[in-house]
Amino acid sequence: MLFKYTGINSNGVKVKSNIEAVSLDDAKFKLKAKNIIYKTLEEDVSLFINFEFKRSPSIQSIDLANISRDLSIYLSAGISLGNSIKLICERYKKDKRLYSFFDSLGTFLDEGKNFYTALDSQKIFIIPDFYKQSIKISENGGLLKTVLLELSAFLKDQDKIKKQMSSALAYPMFILIISFSMVGFMLSFIVPKITSVFTQMQQELPAITVFVINLGDFFAEYYIHIFLSILIFIVSFIFMLKNSYKFKYSFDRFLLRVPFFGSLVELTELSRFSYMNSILIKSGVPIVQSFKMGANILKNSVIRRLFEQASSKVVEGEKLSKILDSSGIYSLDRAFIHAIAIGEETSQLSIILNNLADLYNESNKDKIGIFLSLLEPVFMLIVGSIIGFIVVAMLLPIFSMNLG
Repeated sequence: MLFKYTGINSNGVKVKSNIEAVSLDDAKFKLKAKNIIYKTLEEDVSLFINFEFKRSPSIQSIDLANISRDLSIYLSAGISLGNSIKLICERYKKDKRLYSFFDSLGTFLDEGKNFYTALDSQKIFIIPDFYKQSIKISENGGLLKTVLLELSAFLKDQDKIKKQMSSALAYPMFILIISFSMVGFMLSFIVPKITSVFTQMQQELPAITVFVINLGDFFAEYYIHIFLSILIFIVSFIFMLKNSYKFKYSFDRFLLRVPFFGSLVELTELSRFSYMNSILIKSGVPIVQSFKMGANILKNSVIRRLFEQASSKVVEGEKLSKILDSSGIYSLDRAFIHAIAIGEETSQLSIILNNLADLYNESNKDKIGIFLSLLEPVFMLIVGSIIGFIVVAMLLPIFSMNLG
């Protein structure tokens, strides 16, 4: 539980913050250990309400990357972990969530707990399991500062990929919305005004003109229903994607079959899996456990299921490359399987995985660049064609009148 308090510290300065404790008496004990004389002390329910309804309890990847980098720098400079946490804590006084997070970590470290236990015990954020396991292994092996720096690079890289994907999807969605809005406006308001002239003339109209007029009448009469139907479809789709594994699995499989975009998704997942396993194996995590944790960070449920199944078979003594090659769930890139086989034969799996991650990252950047450069002319062509079709349909009766 979190408790908020006000009081005076050992320097006579007024303080106001939060402290994590299992009970009110435990909170009092911890404040006494910190030499803080409290004036008020009560459970901070509002903080949890704020976390639950305003933001996700999962820590942002970029925040965790920056924290890992800073901790690595402080540890390399010879500063103890506890003091490093306190130094970072001072920089986040304005951010209530992060300040409470660091304050909670500092409290657990002061109690003699190690960094892994502190991360696992705090309740402010949900920390990814692969991150905590990497910390646990590195603490035991004396590689904490090195692994923290590796984790920082990995998390920043994942954040970049996420932003690139968001950027790649945001532009076409924007163009689609504008396009549908323009066409809908023309069909609902412009076409009916023009067709009223044709109706007064009682002239036989071309087939495409009749089609556009009927379409315009339909949009004009049912545009609210159309808008609500689209809105309901989007909300239902998002809901099913989050709450139905079968639906998500089917959609993820469909994405992998889409030309170009499917390749983009696959390379992103393979890059994420390769880099994460490279870090874990380098940190001393057993290969079987490493594969299992690496599978847990994948977003595409089809590829995730493939690696989860493979990690369970690796326990039985089979090689990962052979399992992936013979799996009927999904056919991965042959170059990836071949590289894994070489890594297993030469016992250089960590190095090869790291190289694969870099290779796939570069390949993804090129693909996303091509994708974005092609989107604008393609969508302009589509929108122009639709609007041109409507204009031609409206002009044909006028041309036939003049010819007549």
